[in-house]
Amino acid sequence: MSQPLDNDIKFLTGVGEARANLLRTELGIRTVGDLLRHYPYRYIDRTRFYRIGEIRDDSLSYIQLRARITGFQHAGGGAKKRFVATVSDGSGTAELVWFKGIGWIEKQLEMGREYIIFGRPAFFNGSLSLVHPEVESTLAQQNRPAAGVQGVYSTTEKLNNKRLGTKAIYNLVCNAWALAGERIAETLPQRILEEYRLPSLRDALHDIHFPENDQRLKAAELRLKFEELFGVQLVILADRQQRVGKNNGFLFTTVGEKFNRFYSERLPFPLTGAQKRVIREIRQDTATGHQMNRLLQGDVGSGKTLVALMSMLIAVDNGFQACLMAPTEILAAQHFATISRLTEGIASVRLLTGSTRKKERTEIASELLGGTCDILIGTHALIEEGVQFRNLGFVVIDEQHRFGVEQRAKLWLKNDSPPHVLVMTATPIPRTLAMTLYGDLDVSVIDELPPGRKPVRTVHYHDSHRLRVFGFIRDEIKKGRQVYIVYPLIKESEKMDYKDLEDGYAGITQAFPPPEYVTVVVHGKMKPADKEYGMNLFKSGTAQIMVATSVIEVGVDVPNASIMVIESAERFGLSQLHQLRGRVGRGGEQSYCILMSGDKLSAESRKRLGAMVSTSDGFELAELDLQLRGPGDMTGTQQSGLAFDLKIASLGKDGQILTLAREAAEKVLDDDPGLSKPENRQLRELAERYRPQKVMDFSMIS
Repeated sequence: MSQPLDNDIKFLTGVGEARANLLRTELGIRTVGDLLRHYPYRYIDRTRFYRIGEIRDDSLSYIQLRARITGFQHAGGGAKKRFVATVSDGSGTAELVWFKGIGWIEKQLEMGREYIIFGRPAFFNGSLSLVHPEVESTLAQQNRPAAGVQGVYSTTEKLNNKRLGTKAIYNLVCNAWALAGERIAETLPQRILEEYRLPSLRDALHDIHFPENDQRLKAAELRLKFEELFGVQLVILADRQQRVGKNNGFLFTTVGEKFNRFYSERLPFPLTGAQKRVIREIRQDTATGHQMNRLLQGDVGSGKTLVALMSMLIAVDNGFQACLMAPTEILAAQHFATISRLTEGIASVRLLTGSTRKKERTEIASELLGGTCDILIGTHALIEEGVQFRNLGFVVIDEQHRFGVEQRAKLWLKNDSPPHVLVMTATPIPRTLAMTLYGDLDVSVIDELPPGRKPVRTVHYHDSHRLRVFGFIRDEIKKGRQVYIVYPLIKESEKMDYKDLEDGYAGITQAFPPPEYVTVVVHGKMKPADKEYGMNLFKSGTAQIMVATSVIEVGVDVPNASIMVIESAERFGLSQLHQLRGRVGRGGEQSYCILMSGDKLSAESRKRLGAMVSTSDGFELAELDLQLRGPGDMTGTQQSGLAFDLKIASLGKDGQILTLAREAAEKVLDDDPGLSKPENRQLRELAERYRPQKVMDFSMIS
């Protein structure tokens, strides 16, 4: 039987075909249920009525009056044309003024009738005035659900222009409630409502739109957030159980000669406890017969590449090939140089990028199919159709957020059975985000720096201290050190008052003139060959200063670079600032990160830069970044969009609720993996509702 929440929105009183199309395209509202799940983003207190005579100034944000219309008049002309209604409540008079929609407003108002008026107060020539107030008859308000506060709903400019602003949406929500409010079917079993002390769905939807007090509003928010996150976790964990339940993984039964030779003869420095722990976890995964899908997190310089290499050698020892995919040619070449040097005489390693010549490509193709190439390192060139392996058993993806989900999934098709996958990222992913976006992956963290590394010292200076910063840079260059100077923009922007690279380069070469100083420029719009030339000059030590955009966030490794200057640092998110800081501190010397900003900063920018100065813990910074900015760019799914559409829950702010929801989902699925028991019918339907409409298999997120 059809539920009223499933009714097409066009049949709701006050909507119709044209408005339904607008609501669908602008807000994704298709049904009455969609409208009731379009939640207010804030609330206005509508409990108090003011008397006109008691309002002395315009210090109040909003006022609500109950007054009778005593007169109308048209005034002005052209662009200043306006319609004015005079109202009185016995204590004084006020003017209501409209500059737009005059014809429509005039038809709605009736001389002598009492109205409820809501708006911002202003005074002109000592008289109280409200411009474009909300006006409705006292009779209309009597028919509304009782509420102490009124919700304010998000809308769009297009909807506003078609008289579907926040007040109109509130009116439609009232109509939807009148139609469906008493016939809302429960979506969670009674046992879960009781265990987590949650109100019914009917009560939660009523109290989110028409809260009588703050306590009921908080209970409604908890219920609706829990349901969203619980539904998402049911989907993720059910998929994970299904994957882990399959015996479709390649079996790595031995740790053989290549791994042992590398460990005993070539290890560049002793492994940290964290590196040993992660290698053990990977070793256990690949010995189970299940296909591994593991996310490896660790700051820049924490030794992820070494873990990846040793894992690939285990694969090679077991008769399989391995590959490592990096997002840029520079990073792929860097990995190739390091890995081929460390494994010389132990394993055959090749490099494949977009720049690889045809003759070399033919050689690599032959070696891959013949099985003589053990490890292939490259860019997205690895996923091209012509690249075929004889027996690909282990895949490493570096800086996974730089690749689209579809790109990453193509590596799965390089063998009849899916290879083991290790996804690496230097972007610390907050636990709440990892549980939702990467809930199907096992997560490993390298939380120790290699021995001898000193934490980077971070300071914040305003533009007015620039000369002092330049003096410090000169002193460091005299000691033989090198400097990165990073800008958010390549060219000056009319819209944004931030430092740009072109102007900055001119200033740097003036302050650090050649031939005493050599400065190179690197940014994303340059030809690859020019970019590589600049990076090589810097890497070789020929250039002391590199002026760049955030293209170096994932890029060249120069242990001798000890200073990172970030211009207009307020322009960057915390995770990006932390990534950039990770480019220095890779040698044994003390390194510095200097955050430059304008003198005027928003409260959020001050908080961000203060956090950078006070901590070097990437996960602490990532949690704060998520709270300040939301999932956004941190997800690495920009090319595909977030898989789950959260209407009310926030991954940044609702970590405790997410933990509860995940525990609840684990409990249910441990007892009933397929949600096939009769008592879990509601949960089966809930999981179906939260299953992404796009085909995004989280087991293929790598």
